[in-house]
Amino acid sequence: MNHETRFAELKLELPPAPKAMGVYRPLIVVDNLAYLSGHGPLLSDGSLTTGRLGDDMDLKSGYQAARQTGLAMLATLRANLGSLDRVARLVKTLGLVRSTPEYADQPAVINGFSELMRDVFGDEHGIAARSALGTSALPGGIAVEIEAIFELSPDA
Repeated sequence: MNHETRFAELKLELPPAPKAMGVYRPLIVVDNLAYLSGHGPLLSDGSLTTGRLGDDMDLKSGYQAARQTGLAMLATLRANLGSLDRVARLVKTLGLVRSTPEYADQPAVINGFSELMRDVFGDEHGIAARSALGTSALPGGIAVEIEAIFELSPDA
């Protein structure tokens, strides 16, 4: 099954592909790797999920923010590559979770992103090397920021 078919079967809704909000590109392709800049939890109406885990957000809402960040990243991939079928695999993920110093469930929050990628790209191609870190601040007070590297298929 190809990625676009799996995506359609999951009945997911993508937000609009985010635009750069500074001097950077949301996606750069070098050879067969697509490097995606940090993405946040962009909703379909253009708003962002804000908050801090361990303060005004719980694990469930953080997980949803990470999942929404994954949807924003998929929107960037589709907008720039034309199709999710160009993706061969997810290679590496770095997830940042805005959290209190005591909060220790950052990996469980970033699972919202990782499980979405697994569901869209499959166990073999959607599970990557990953880091999940806590941070005291993120731009605009967003709850989660994630960057990733995807390998592209040469024949898609």
